[in-house]
Amino acid sequence: MRTFRYIVLRLLGMVATLLVISVITYAIFYLLPSNPALLSCGRPCTPQRLAEASAFMGYDKPWAQQYLDFLGGIVAGRHFGSGAAAVDCSAPCFGYSFRLNASVTQLIVERAPITFSIAIGAAVLWLLLGVGAGVIAAVRRGTVVDRAAMVFSTIGVSTPAYLAGLLGILLFGFTLNMVPVGGYVPLTENPLYWAWHLILPWCVLALLSAAVYARLTRGQMLEVLGEDYIRTARAKGLRERRVIGRHGLRNVLIPVITVFGLDLGTLLGGAVISERVFSMQGLGALLLDAVSSTDLPLIVGVTLFAAVLVIFANFVVDMVYSLLDPRVAR
Repeated sequence: MRTFRYIVLRLLGMVATLLVISVITYAIFYLLPSNPALLSCGRPCTPQRLAEASAFMGYDKPWAQQYLDFLGGIVAGRHFGSGAAAVDCSAPCFGYSFRLNASVTQLIVERAPITFSIAIGAAVLWLLLGVGAGVIAAVRRGTVVDRAAMVFSTIGVSTPAYLAGLLGILLFGFTLNMVPVGGYVPLTENPLYWAWHLILPWCVLALLSAAVYARLTRGQMLEVLGEDYIRTARAKGLRERRVIGRHGLRNVLIPVITVFGLDLGTLLGGAVISERVFSMQGLGALLLDAVSSTDLPLIVGVTLFAAVLVIFANFVVDMVYSLLDPRVAR
């Protein structure tokens, strides 16, 4: 019952957070002085044609009513206009981009596999590298290995993502001609080429993020290794590998998982810089194009979708917490 109540409270918190974020996001973008109907008004854009475009797109209503229509579209779908020219946006409808003549949900579904491929692959790699390097550095504190790991982490934290990406392209793509420097091959088309085209973005993002996890893991591990239960486990004659792996790492992973959930959720919402550097048209590139063209429905839809991913990632982190430490669910 305690676990069930814990999960229900977290789900209710997710819904409440999403509603607050959606209100703020919608109000910020739709209270701007720009008018999305101008994109579809044509030239010359007379006041009559602008009013017709606004009515067709639903922008002639107060913003609060527009927001309620937006929420209704997510649940039950939405129609724009009437008659033969009416546009149908089936649920879940995050809006409709009249500039691209497609629903925002369709555009997100088309671009999401690229972003998810970059994010998940890089996340798995940086988690393994970062946690592994941090544990080794803590166990061998003060040695050459420890110093080398900290130098690597300092360089990784200080290096901008776009600079690391460009250096990787220059060295491994053009100079050594070892890996592709851009483009995306769908997983269903050719799994080998899919991974081969993503290896450079994965490595660049993993090396940068692993530096943060190495420093975090090292600090937490050093603190845990000084606890009484670690000394007790060693006094019982347990092997050092079991002391570190079962007793030490279990407690170290709690703060690491917190940061990991936030980073993964943010990256799933759109690896903006990485996608631009490696010429991959994912959610980040979609959002940048929407901003440059003032496509407000697309901006709002992608922003809220990214918020959903971040909040869902936090929910998963909370569930992992309850598994690592059952006291969390009490």
